[in-house]
Amino acid sequence: MTQPLLLELGCEDLPARFVVPLSNALCRGVAEGLARRGIAMGATHAYATPRRLAVVIDDLGQAQPDQVADLTGPAVTAALKDGQPTPAALGFARKCGVEFAALGQKDGKLHFVKRSPGRPTRELIAEVFEETLKQMDELVPKRMRWGAGSETFVRPVEWLCCLFGDDVVPLQRFGLTAGRITYGHRFHAPDPLTLTHAAAYADALRTAHVWADVALRKAEIRSQIEALARRLGGHARITEDLLDEVTALVELPVAIAGRFEERFLELPPEVIVATVETNQRYFTVFSDAALSQLTQHFITVSNIESRDVAQVIAGNERVVRPRLTDALFFWQQDLKQPLEAYAARLDAITFQKDLGSIGAKIGRIAAMTHAIAGFESSRDTAPGRMGSASRDDQRAEEWAARAARLCKADLVTKVVYEFPELQGLMGGYYAVRAKEHPEVALAIREHYLPTQQGTPIPSTRAGQYVALADKLDTLAGIFAIGQKPSASKDPYALRRAALGVLRICIEGGLSLDLRQQLAEAVDLQPAGKRDAAIVGELFEFVMERLRAWLVGQVVDGRPIATETFEAVRALDLTQPLDVQRRVLAVHAFVAHEAAPNLAAANKRARNILRQADAGPATIDPTRFAHDAESALAGAMEALATRNASTPDYAARLVNLASLRAPIDAFFDGVMVNADDADVRRNRLALLQRFDAMCRDVADLSCLPG
Repeated sequence: MTQPLLLELGCEDLPARFVVPLSNALCRGVAEGLARRGIAMGATHAYATPRRLAVVIDDLGQAQPDQVADLTGPAVTAALKDGQPTPAALGFARKCGVEFAALGQKDGKLHFVKRSPGRPTRELIAEVFEETLKQMDELVPKRMRWGAGSETFVRPVEWLCCLFGDDVVPLQRFGLTAGRITYGHRFHAPDPLTLTHAAAYADALRTAHVWADVALRKAEIRSQIEALARRLGGHARITEDLLDEVTALVELPVAIAGRFEERFLELPPEVIVATVETNQRYFTVFSDAALSQLTQHFITVSNIESRDVAQVIAGNERVVRPRLTDALFFWQQDLKQPLEAYAARLDAITFQKDLGSIGAKIGRIAAMTHAIAGFESSRDTAPGRMGSASRDDQRAEEWAARAARLCKADLVTKVVYEFPELQGLMGGYYAVRAKEHPEVALAIREHYLPTQQGTPIPSTRAGQYVALADKLDTLAGIFAIGQKPSASKDPYALRRAALGVLRICIEGGLSLDLRQQLAEAVDLQPAGKRDAAIVGELFEFVMERLRAWLVGQVVDGRPIATETFEAVRALDLTQPLDVQRRVLAVHAFVAHEAAPNLAAANKRARNILRQADAGPATIDPTRFAHDAESALAGAMEALATRNASTPDYAARLVNLASLRAPIDAFFDGVMVNADDADVRRNRLALLQRFDAMCRDVADLSCLPG
């Protein structure tokens, strides 16, 4: 017969960030520990609130199955001497718990099958619990010790509850013995709650005003917030991070509205959001679904059903008011000077001790912005773009140059000092107030983008130029001083900066020569002159990020394969946008029926050329001795003509499929290493031309074939 198991730790209020991870660790540790011991079980359920961590396992078996151990001992030749068992043989017998005569033989060695009855589940729970606690401790770097005991946990443990069916499992830990007592809500149900059965846990707590299921509590909080926002005539801003944190802070969610004075709406909405959400864990309310027009309302989630809600609301408003008052003061003080005045103070702020001040970094960003904008506007042609520099390019370069000089100026403002997460964004607001061009203000606002995976790149060319310059300078500077990231540490977020560079180039359609721009960025660093080794190492670092980003992406229902990326990377290309376009083209081509044959033929041709060590040669049609030679030469000439007017990589690869039949016929009918040296040289020249065509878009020999 099976029974459910309940195991609960009751604690002082847990830090919100640990509630769900510790709950999952408890659930996983107990379930996996019992499973390793062969005990059958049903579904597992994790429960967590600020005051408790619990797991319920359905349909848990009463005992292990009988245990069978297949034991192998020393070789028979070493087990007997003069007809008597050796010490090694006797030691193996003791290990098996039998006399030597009871041992058998298998494959020339002593052998014994040891059978023992399975242990009851009740006896195993204690040791599984101990194993699980050790796993949970690894999640918490700093644990507490309380009372006279030496045991530690993230917070003092106040009670233990453990039931197997309706029986108590008397676990002992933290100076406590587990029983059938748990506790409901601290204020609404403070008396001990006696559980009659493990299966009654969640329902019993619900009657005691506790939503123990995290997912249900989270859904309830969201529902209450959205309903209250609708009653206020608006839409609540609900981020998953804040919702998760609030869910981990309450046991009985009760959404309550409050409001702040209209005068605070003078502040940029992001400042109010940072104050209300980040500092107070409240939810802001906007008048529109697009969350563009902030209202005076906010919503907080209480952990109690108050008899005097007005007092709770007044308390929340009283806490918010001084914070917003400070923010408004900082904002008004900052506006007394134009943004350019703050830029002059950046020389006094250190960026990195070996790389100088923020002011010095601004100088490098400005130089890199000019180089990037100049490269983009001056090139005559690029993949996906034709023509010379336009007036828009010139204006974007002008706006970018101005934005580069001002992009870090807000770092010395009072608002950014108070809210560092608003850097850049506040610079955009200050630029607007200083009557800077809207494109300049937007470039300043967006130049930190993309900040993480999923966030957009800057929306304008000027913003893209400044963002690239900023990220390239950081990458070059940190590599130049020898502090590149390790496998476990990346204090300057260089991987994120590299991915940002790649995303801006690709999503922004910029045909940037990455190696050239990295070389220029390294050359600008105070740490020394341009170093080819640093540039090469840095270029490989960024291209590895490109590999990690592209490989595995699902396109046309298939993930991009490593071989696909390697086929393009083998050409040593330096433009991320060009690499990405080629990768997508090759990814589409590998599904073509001719792709495996061409890849195999290219590998064969490459091997023949490598073994022959043939130098460059010209194809001489008068040396053709077989129809397959002239057919291959004609097909390659026709392909070259078609591809000359086909800029699309995918189309060029599809055209390449026309070589499948003639190259197969060539290998079937022609002996490349002919006795006649001129004929052999001519055939090798055919293969050289074929190999070059197979590397037009990517190195096809890298593909499966």
